Amino acid sequence: MGSSVTPPAAFPFHHALPVAWAPLYAHPLPAGHRFPMLKYELLPEQLVREGTIPEESLFVPIPLPEKFTLETHDAQYYQRLSQGQLTRQEERATGFPWSEQLVQREITILGGTVQCARLARHTGVALNVAGGTHHAFAARGEGFCLLNDQAVAANYLLNHEGIGRILIVDLDVHQGNGTAALFTHEPRVFTFSMHGGRNYPARKEQSDLDLPLPDGTDDAAYLRLLTDTLPRLFDEVQPEFVFYLAGVDVLATDKLGHLGLSREGCRQRDQHVLGLCHRHRVPVVVCMGGGYSERVADIVEAHANTFRVAADLWS
Repeated sequence: MGSSVTPPAAFPFHHALPVAWAPLYAHPLPAGHRFPMLKYELLPEQLVREGTIPEESLFVPIPLPEKFTLETHDAQYYQRLSQGQLTRQEERATGFPWSEQLVQREITILGGTVQCARLARHTGVALNVAGGTHHAFAARGEGFCLLNDQAVAANYLLNHEGIGRILIVDLDVHQGNGTAALFTHEPRVFTFSMHGGRNYPARKEQSDLDLPLPDGTDDAAYLRLLTDTLPRLFDEVQPEFVFYLAGVDVLATDKLGHLGLSREGCRQRDQHVLGLCHRHRVPVVVCMGGGYSERVADIVEAHANTFRVAADLWS
């Protein structure tokens, strides 16, 4: 196992904020495509430039070996995805045109989240600049998600690292339908999704706890519900590990979100989630999830706040 997934000791840094990133995260897309790939270039540049992280915090993940992916995903689906054999309808559902480079990107993101999970057990926190692909099911992808990185990493911890209780905190504006479905019959993983009730996907799956929000929900209402709910979940679930999906498509500026959070409200959300993990001494992996504001700078700044909060807590 150690030779397949790089062990923490192999990473050349000794501070507390490992960050998974690879140049291929910023995958080229056709002109006019609505997915903001540029954020994967701009975000790490900004974090290093402003001093939130040193450049050596960034590590390029090793693509995840197939055997670990198949602990979560259907083998036939994975083979067809890898070989470019998805139907036109299946490809359209993912939102991305298929290419070998796209598949390499996806398995590198998986590797990043799994390697972050291993690192977080030593450092307390680790962050993947991409990831949060929560719409991927065992045998299909949709909604810009082809393989479910947090589900794969959770199963890796259950199967290979002796972790017995995992809490997935999904605060992307869209329900984590693929994640919910994947863990329907896995009592060791508690799935919590707080999302726009009338937003994508039209057909919701059942998480262990779903909190659907009305359109236009503002900072005060959002934060009140979160701070009433999450401490109780920590007490009830007693997680040994947390995965946090920190989507910034909850912003009022988001083209697809329909909620009403400010950038400061989004930062306070991160402060609450990560503060609970820090206070309870529960390792956490953070993945960035969605963000579709008109100005890429708004997306990058909101994502950067997540890293700033983590850096402040674990400095």
